[in-house]
This record gives sequence, C-alpha cells and structure tokens, in this order.
Amino acid sequence: MYDIAIIGAGPAGATLARLLGYRYRILQIDRRTLTEPYLGGPGNKCCGGLLAPDAQKILGMMSLALPQQVIVGPQLFVVRTIDLQQERERYYQRFYINLDREKFDHWLFSLIPPSVDVRTPALCKDIRQEGNHYTLDVVEQGKRYSEKARLVIGADGAGSIVRKRFFPQDHNVVMYSAIQEWFAVKEVPPHFSVFFDSSLSDFYGWSIPKEESLLVGAALAPRQQATLTFNRLKEKLIAYGYPLHTPQKKEGALIARPRRAPRFVADAAGVALIGEAAGWISPSSAEGFSYAFRSALIAATCLEAGIAGFTARYQKETAVLRRNIVMKNLKLPFMYQPWLRRIVMDLGIEAVNIMPVHNLPKIDI
Repeated sequence: MYDIAIIGAGPAGATLARLLGYRYRILQIDRRTLTEPYLGGPGNKCCGGLLAPDAQKILGMMSLALPQQVIVGPQLFVVRTIDLQQERERYYQRFYINLDREKFDHWLFSLIPPSVDVRTPALCKDIRQEGNHYTLDVVEQGKRYSEKARLVIGADGAGSIVRKRFFPQDHNVVMYSAIQEWFAVKEVPPHFSVFFDSSLSDFYGWSIPKEESLLVGAALAPRQQATLTFNRLKEKLIAYGYPLHTPQKKEGALIARPRRAPRFVADAAGVALIGEAAGWISPSSAEGFSYAFRSALIAATCLEAGIAGFTARYQKETAVLRRNIVMKNLKLPFMYQPWLRRIVMDLGIEAVNIMPVHNLPKIDI
C-alpha cells in the first residue's frame, strides 16, 4: 500500500512529489508521456505558458532556476489590452517569462526523486474508499491495475477525477472551455495581447508570440457554441490586423474559474485537491502556476506532521489562498464590466505610451 497517491504530474503534482518523495511511499499517475525526453510536437496542455512574477518568486524560494531550454522567445515587456466592443486599447507593463509549457512540465517532472513510483502514460479510471484506505483503478499500456493508498491528492486540473468522485458540485467554481490555436507568422508582434468582448465571453482572450508562431486563445462558456464563438473572435482579430491565416495546431482544455473561495477538502478525511483541481487559479487572469506551487508547498508542509489530521491542517493553512482569491474577485468589475473598464482605460492609469517605430529618436553611440 502507498502512503500517498498523487493524480496528476503538472506543476502542482510534480512539486508535491518532489518535496515528499524521500519521506513517503508515493504513487504518481499522469496521462502524458513524461518519462521520456521532450522532443517537440503538439503540446498536451492548453496553456499560454507565461510565468508571472508571483510564480517566479516561488521558484526562487524553492531554490530553483529555470533552465535555458524551457524559455522561448520573444521576451516581451508590455501587454496590449484591447476592448473589441468599445474599440479602445491600452498598453501596460508586465514582467512575464515566456515559456514552452511542455518543456517546463518535463523539467519539473525530471526533478521528482526516483523513490516515487511514477505511472506515465496512465489513467486513473476510478477511486473508491474502502475502510481506512482508497483503491485506485489504473490503466497503463492497455492493462488495468488496482492500487491502494492511505491518502489521495488530486492534482489533475479542472477536469479532476478526484473532484468528480469526492466533491459535490461546487457552485463557487465556474467552468470554461479554453480554446487556443497556433498560427505561423512572418513577424511576431512585440507584445502580448488580451481581448475583452462581452458578446463573446464574460472572461477574456489572449495572444502570445512563441518564436515564429502566434498563439491565440480564449476562455469561453463550455457549450457546443464554443468553437463557433472562437471563430467569431478570430474574425474580429483578423479585421483588427492580426495575421491569423496559417493555422498550425489547435488545443483545448477546461478552466475552473473560482468566483468565491472554492471547496478543496472533501468530507472524506483522506482526500484533498491542489492546484487547478482545487480551483486555485486567478479569477481575473486564469494564472495558475503560482497557485500550483503555493498549494503544493502548503500541502507538503502540512504533511510534515504526518498523514493523520492532514486535511484539517491543509484547510487551515490555505486560508491565505482563499483570501487571495476573494481579493482578486473584488477587482473583477474593473476588468469585466464594460462601462467600468472603459473608464479605467480612458483614464490611462499605469498605461505605457507606445512610440511608433518611425518616431523613435536617433541615438548617437
């Protein structure tokens, strides 16, 4: 029997396994092929791959430095904010690091100690409580296995099987369909972009340059019309001047957007959620790396005292994350209410004035 089963090996799950691998007997399961070197190709995770300052800080706190191979160009310094409905735009300074998301996940996975029993690619098909432990049905390379663990931690994203099995429907979390498409471009723009249009979504869209490609995505209501809505967004962006004519690949995923502090501890004493499986993402920007790292760190600290009483300790120590979610929800009207957003953009608070290239001053060297 394992002490802990971690479902998912993204930033949250890989971090928790790395921190606890030498203390506990751990089983880790992920549907992707992470044990082999990443050789490129279509990514499995629908994610913009931007490392925000909060996430950079936590990596530093964990004494981790990004390897060069996970960083992609260009590294940009402003975000172009466009209100498509009201035909307004502003530029704001931001300090993101542009990443190759799949290489980033492979790097984090490579840090997991060999003492962890890793199953990848594998699927956890079911989890059930049996007395004082949990039984997991795992499918790996076409074969079905049964494994047991005292504690189950879901780190398997918005579509978490752990959440589905052990948590009632959480009305504090709203589900969205994230769709993003890659386009080959001759010249990448010198900025990231975010798009607002309440006729398409009450969340937002984005564009991110990646080497010689431009990634365009949006968070949309998870209905059958999501693809049609995404196509409408692309039409508007093409009319706005974005060169979306040579598609390369398309990706999709769910986003669990917390509108209040989400539930993340089940009634069962041996189950908990970390990362986006718990709804730990920014409700304003959908940034998830920092929450993945922070929730994994909190869970690891709480498990230093043992498995008994873990969920109660985790509930208490994650109060800081719940407060953070509440505070971010307070600023949502200024981003997503069209009339308030118009006022903020018209005022130009903290906006950066962009100089046209032909107006750049000459500098004598």
